[in-house]
Amino acid sequence: MKIAVLKETLAGERRVALMPESASKLISSRNEVLVESGAGFFANADDAAYEEVGAVISVKIDEILGEAEVLIAINRPTDKILNKLRKGSIVVSLLRPLDEPTGIKSLTNNGLTAFSLEMIPRSTRAQTMDVLSSMATIAGYRAVLLAASKLPKLFPLLTTAAGTIPPAKVLVIGAGVAGLQAIATARRLGAVVEGFDIRSAAGEAVRSLGAKFIEVENLDAEGEGGYAKEVGEEVLEHSRTLLQTHAANSDCIITTAQVPGRPSPLLITKAAVEEMKRGSVIVDLAGQNGGNCELTKFDETVEHKGVSIYSPSNMASDASIHSSQLFSRNVTAFLSLLLQDGKLNLDFTDEILSGSCIVHNGEIRNEKVKNASED
Repeated sequence: MKIAVLKETLAGERRVALMPESASKLISSRNEVLVESGAGFFANADDAAYEEVGAVISVKIDEILGEAEVLIAINRPTDKILNKLRKGSIVVSLLRPLDEPTGIKSLTNNGLTAFSLEMIPRSTRAQTMDVLSSMATIAGYRAVLLAASKLPKLFPLLTTAAGTIPPAKVLVIGAGVAGLQAIATARRLGAVVEGFDIRSAAGEAVRSLGAKFIEVENLDAEGEGGYAKEVGEEVLEHSRTLLQTHAANSDCIITTAQVPGRPSPLLITKAAVEEMKRGSVIVDLAGQNGGNCELTKFDETVEHKGVSIYSPSNMASDASIHSSQLFSRNVTAFLSLLLQDGKLNLDFTDEILSGSCIVHNGEIRNEKVKNASED
C-alpha cells in the first residue's frame, strides 16, 4: 500500500503525522511511504532522515495524492486535499466528526473511506493506538508550565535567608489524562494541588499523585470508555458552587473537562473568577468546545479584574518532537491492523476498525456521526 504524509496545513501546526522511525516500520511491512518535502521540518525530521529509511520524498503534492492509497494526517485534511484523492482512498486522522460533523462532507462527496482516530474504542487492546491520550498528556504538562510562567509567584515552598515563601495552590478540573498529567507536573514543581472530577472513580488516581480530591458526593458520572458523561444542570450548578469556594483560594486553575460531541461543561463562573486573587492564572484546555470557564475565549488571552485566562489552541504542537513521535507510534500501531503484509485489511468484525471507521466508500457508517451530521 502507498501511504502518504503531507505538511500539516493548520496555522501554527508544527507536528508531523509520521516520523522516520515509524516510516521504517511501515516500509518493512511491505508498504511504500510518500512524504511531502519538509513535512517533518518542525519535528526535527528532515527529508534525509526519511530517505534514509526508504521513504520517497516529493515536492509535488498532486502527484503524491494521485498515487496515495492511504493518507495519514494529524488534523483533518482540507477539502482541497481530499478532492485530489482517488475514490476509495483511505484517510486516517483526527477528524472531529462529533464536534464538527459538517467537516466530513468532502469525505462522503469524494467516495473516501475515513478512520477517525478519536473514535478508536477505549480498551486495553487499543492503548497503543490512543492518540487522544498521547496528545492530552503533552497538553496537561504544557498547561502547567504555561501557568507557572505567567503566575507572578513561584510554585514550590522555599526557605530562604529572607524568609519562607509558601507554595502555590493549584486547582485542576477534570481528572482524565490531561488533568492527571497536570496534577503530576504541578506536584513536581512543588505546588499544593487539588483535583476535581464528577466521576467518583477518579478520586483514587488523583490521591495517588499526592493531590487532594474534591468530590461531588453521591454522584457517579462515568460514561462509556471511561469518559465523563453529560450530567444535568442541577449537578453542574452544585459543582460550580463547590468549585467557586476552592477557586477563591487557588493561584492557578487548569481546566480539562470535556464531553465528546458536546459543549464543554461550564464549571468556573464569572463570579468565581472575580473572587480569585489578582495575579491568578486560569489555563482552559477545553476552549475549543466552549471552555470550562465562563470568560474563556478560545485561542485568546482574557484579563478580568487581575486574573489572566488562557485558552491555547494547540498545546501539543509546542512540543512538536515528542508529540510527533507519540502520534506517529499511535497511528503506526493502528495501521498494523488496517494494513497487513502490504494489503488492505478492512475487517469490520474488529471492534477497533469498526468503531473508528466513520465513512466507508462515501457512506457514513457510524450512527453517532450520522445523527450529528443530520442535526
